[in-house]
Amino acid sequence: MEIQENQIETWSESGSTGSRSTRVGFSGPLVTNKRNSSKKSARFKDEEEYVEITLDVRDDSVSVHDIRGGDSETAFLAGRLEKRPSTSLGSQLSFRFKQVSQELKRITSNQKFDRVDRTKSGAARALRGLRFMTKNNVGTAGWSQIENRFHDLAVDGKLPKTRFAQCIGMKESSEFAGELFDALARRRGIVSASITKDELREFWEQISDQSFDSRLQTFFDMVDKNADGRITEEEVKEIIALSASANKLSKIQQRAEEYAALIMEELDPDNLGYVELYNLETLLLQAPAQSTHLNTNSRVLSQMLSQKLVRTKEPNPIKRLARGVAYFVEDNWKRIWVIALWLSICAALFTWKFLHYKKHAAFHVMGYCVTTAKGAAETLKFNMALILLPVCRNTITWLRSRTKLGAVLPFDDNINFHKVIAFGIAIGVGMHALAHLTCDFPRLLHATDEEYKPMIPYFGKDRPDDYWWFVKGTEGWTGVVMVVLMAIAFILAQPWFRRNRLNLPKPLKKLTGFNAFWYSHHLFVIVYALFIVHGYYLYLTKKWYKKTTWMYVAVPMILYACERLVRAFRSGYKTVKILKVAVYPGNVLALYMSKPQGFKYMSGQYIYVNCSDVSPFQWHPFSITSAPGDDYVSVHIRTLGDWTSQLKAVFAKTYICILMISMQACQPASEGQSGLLRADMLQGNNKPIPRMPKLKIDGPYGAPAQDYKNYEVLLLVGLGIGATPLISILKDVLNNMKQQQDIEEGDQVESGTKNNKRKPFVTKRAYFYWVTREQGSFEWFKGVMNEVAENDKDGLIELHNYCTSVYEEGDARSALITMLQSLHHAKNGVDIVSETRVKTHFARPNWRNVFKRVALKHTDQRVGVFYCGAPALVGELRKHSLEFSRKTSTKFDFHKENF
Repeated sequence: MEIQENQIETWSESGSTGSRSTRVGFSGPLVTNKRNSSKKSARFKDEEEYVEITLDVRDDSVSVHDIRGGDSETAFLAGRLEKRPSTSLGSQLSFRFKQVSQELKRITSNQKFDRVDRTKSGAARALRGLRFMTKNNVGTAGWSQIENRFHDLAVDGKLPKTRFAQCIGMKESSEFAGELFDALARRRGIVSASITKDELREFWEQISDQSFDSRLQTFFDMVDKNADGRITEEEVKEIIALSASANKLSKIQQRAEEYAALIMEELDPDNLGYVELYNLETLLLQAPAQSTHLNTNSRVLSQMLSQKLVRTKEPNPIKRLARGVAYFVEDNWKRIWVIALWLSICAALFTWKFLHYKKHAAFHVMGYCVTTAKGAAETLKFNMALILLPVCRNTITWLRSRTKLGAVLPFDDNINFHKVIAFGIAIGVGMHALAHLTCDFPRLLHATDEEYKPMIPYFGKDRPDDYWWFVKGTEGWTGVVMVVLMAIAFILAQPWFRRNRLNLPKPLKKLTGFNAFWYSHHLFVIVYALFIVHGYYLYLTKKWYKKTTWMYVAVPMILYACERLVRAFRSGYKTVKILKVAVYPGNVLALYMSKPQGFKYMSGQYIYVNCSDVSPFQWHPFSITSAPGDDYVSVHIRTLGDWTSQLKAVFAKTYICILMISMQACQPASEGQSGLLRADMLQGNNKPIPRMPKLKIDGPYGAPAQDYKNYEVLLLVGLGIGATPLISILKDVLNNMKQQQDIEEGDQVESGTKNNKRKPFVTKRAYFYWVTREQGSFEWFKGVMNEVAENDKDGLIELHNYCTSVYEEGDARSALITMLQSLHHAKNGVDIVSETRVKTHFARPNWRNVFKRVALKHTDQRVGVFYCGAPALVGELRKHSLEFSRKTSTKFDFHKENF
């Protein structure tokens, strides 16, 4: 197929005549049509098949007018003929006609395109899987925003390549955008490192083109660096490394050569040393895995469910308000009645003491100030006693596990209730102190001798003459010290200080953090001692049986003291031996410890860990990641705060010392890899071994996640390190399923008879969603993932890993990673992102679709939703749980982990 040179000259001449409108049609071989001087036509002929392309030439611009007889690929290539205004239209036309001629010749001569079965569904799927402009890019909003950015970023009327990424909305992927710029420029013969606005518009129109062929060609051009229409293994390696870098997948980037060889092995079976466009298209059109999609037989039901879940606004505001109140009460009735009872008791105590002192002689001197101060003091006594109960963890764990009180008491909110009572104490302290300091004492100081006479039995014959008289007394200084200590503890307990969120000067920053919170909170020992003293030396009460402060706090203090004694005895008895220490990417320290004799726990519970080498006093809670059936206890600790950082440093120091003694005992952890230290590997070494840090554990303690055994269906959602309690649940579910299978198969008749006597395991199906931002995080629980995938033959546990550092499905930046992932998993059964048998999804889950899938599969059932992670996701998961519970027959019970 050729374009004759004389015809090229004819087109060039006609393009330079300056006529207002000239229409040129061509197909090959060339046949000139002379019927109209303003219209010239030519045809490309290839084996009796004609392709005709009609152009509109107006002034100094050319645009594609019509295409007949060609396929979508031909149409795409013909679209390259469009040219914005130029000073030399003839030369541009000549260049572009030659370019299209070469491309058409390559396409029509390559009969391998016939091998691609382009079904409608396959093409649509591939189209969604290769988009340069997604919802995260500005390009979808229109050219106007791109144009505005061009004006802001242009230098001397041209956009530099270095600012191209920012202009099109790929600022966070500047390297990828740079390669995209080079591919688009090569296609147009642009060699400059900057482009005009017209050229930018051409670029933008191509990368935002809705045609699959256009997108495929653009992606192919990015890989085809020398523009020869062929991709070599080296070029595949470069684009894999580029895509991995854009998605922060360091391990894939390191193994780019291996994965490039895998792609070439698949796409180049004849060992030609290169692949062409149709090979890439074949890979894109491959069917995706079906595990994450709804089955086709449930599409109708899914559509009906979606329509049912469409929100409809109640036109009557009264009914709308009533429905909202009813929903609120239904969802929070446990919290409501507890808070209502607490407020009622506080109000009753305040009123009782208020009315009592209204009849007191002091009322005639101090007025309502003394009644307010004494009423607030009575609520303080009650709240100072009550605030200890939510932190009696052993008692709460026993009540949760051994009684039915969980049906009416929200044990999951014990820490929140502790905070609410602390707020009540702050209000009581404020009312009591302000009423005394600003009202009672001034009125007493300024009272006349006649008014003061009734106060002589309480303050003595000599009337106080200044404030110092009140402050220096036992009642005064104890009150002031208590207020100061309470203020310190209250302030340092706020998230801004406890989590070091404030940018304070370095000296002040050392006074914040979790350590500061922990030590300041233990000032309560001094506060309670002063509180009892303060309550005994009262100004207006002299009879001992009316001094009721000790009566309020005696029982809670004894209960709490017993808890601490039990805890101290138990933790001292439960000194554990460290079996293995692993340091994983993402600053995660995994500790595997021996299980103390008699130590029993449930999955979802947590323990307190103490390391005397860091602090002999501090105990920190961590979820147990091992299952009850394991012969060890493990925790995974994310080093975020000061204590955890010091703990990691202590083990790292020991690790280095041991490494220096015996290089065969362990392997050092390089960046992005795991380090492993095993105690049993050090045996037999004659050199003195440094002492391992001494660990103590205390627990276990109850947590919301332990209620998973009450549900047949589980929806487990973990965010980052929040997956720790859920991993233990997964292992326990798997172990129980394996035991049940053994019993049913009769492999362990004796064990089965014994197990049948205990309560049967309720859980029959589990869905686990783990969302993390780093690829290295998957190493934390790689063994558990593989164990579940290998042993769950019936598919009762469904695992879903999500890596949010990878761009959403459909983004061109992750397209090659998606293709490589499917290819590698199909061939080796291992995911390239998580390096487990569980295939990883990209970006964040669509939680509404997740709940819809579960609701469709488990109608008329109750699903336990357990979440552990950052608070940001709590609202969305709770909202979906309530929405689907109200509008479907599936009921979702939401549980959030608290410490």
